[in-house]
Amino acid sequence: MVLLSHPTGNANVAAVAAALYEQQLLSAFYTCIHWRADAPLARLVPGGLRRTLDRRARVQIPAEKVRTRPTRELLRHLLPRMGFEGLTVGEAQPFSIDAVYRDLDRFAARRLREFPEARTVYAYEDGALEQFRAARQRGLRCIYDLPIGYWRASRAMAIEEAERRPQWAATLQALTDSADKCARKDEELAMADMVFVPSSFVRRTLEQFPGEPKQTIVAPFGVPATVATPRALTRREQPLRVLFVGGLSERKGIADLFEAVEMLGDAVTLTVIGRRSTEECAALNAACARYRWIASLPHPQVLEEMRAHDVFVFPSLFEGLALVLGEAISQGLPIITTPNSGGEDILRDGIDSFLVPIRAPQAIAERLLRLHEDRDLLKSMSDAALDRARALSWAEYQQRVVTAVRTVIESAPQSN
Repeated sequence: MVLLSHPTGNANVAAVAAALYEQQLLSAFYTCIHWRADAPLARLVPGGLRRTLDRRARVQIPAEKVRTRPTRELLRHLLPRMGFEGLTVGEAQPFSIDAVYRDLDRFAARRLREFPEARTVYAYEDGALEQFRAARQRGLRCIYDLPIGYWRASRAMAIEEAERRPQWAATLQALTDSADKCARKDEELAMADMVFVPSSFVRRTLEQFPGEPKQTIVAPFGVPATVATPRALTRREQPLRVLFVGGLSERKGIADLFEAVEMLGDAVTLTVIGRRSTEECAALNAACARYRWIASLPHPQVLEEMRAHDVFVFPSLFEGLALVLGEAISQGLPIITTPNSGGEDILRDGIDSFLVPIRAPQAIAERLLRLHEDRDLLKSMSDAALDRARALSWAEYQQRVVTAVRTVIESAPQSN
């Protein structure tokens, strides 16, 4: 039996929770908020907060299997609306996302003894340390989920990028993580019996871990179950409609995208959907003013925007496996991305996507121009993207996770 924890419960966490529950392997799931959009009181929640909470409805397991810790996470969302955003920004602040992770970790660790049948603790980066310490004391196994590349590799990338594009350095969060936070990450990883990663890229970054090598399972994420139907795309005489969705930081390679689009002039139009990582970056602010920028949209509207565009560009320098890649192909968007996005594990270069090197705006521009000039190729890649999306499922991801988890459980000693 497994104790699973994650503060927010995103799509891959929901898939793990559902798989463990369906296979009768789940002792409990610890999270901050277990939201039901159809609950009677849900209608009384203000619209903006309700839209945020609706994203927490992904985890669909019985309430008796869920343990919640809602206060700090609710305040993280409410305080900015009340003018106290400063209490939520920065890892040392009491209502930051870092504080939420640490608080839930401590909460779950204190209650470990309530589940004598548990053999394994399954937790995620930045939210596993106290649970793993408690699990080790009880002789339990520890499974670590690392959804993005290892921090030492991330720090090295950020330092290089700050030198390459100093005007974008303010957007690189890896430069600001404290020594204590990085040490916590290493201690979590050191105690893990097994590590799940979503891509070959993440596994490669673990080569920089100075401790003992870990048993690592690559389990790429699935794509949305609903795949769009084939659609008509723009004609050759029209600009190519380019879309980016993601946080607006240089970790995502966003400056390379802007540079590539500038090379092509009127041949393309660009829409960017995502929150700015900071308002202190003049280069980012200027780009948001120049192009069509949307800070945030409900998920159904993001999918609508995907269907209204021709190609998705995601030139990330450092990722895990961006869920947005699966969403893009599910809507028939060919993708231009890098191996560092994790896309090499789910996409087919030259068929439904183009994989380009990181830090290569010229290569991005060349692929965009090729698609602009060859609309038959654009159509064939769009259809191939839909075919690829149908072939990828969360069920395959869940099966990989369950199979690996069973091996860890079977190796665990009986607890007292």
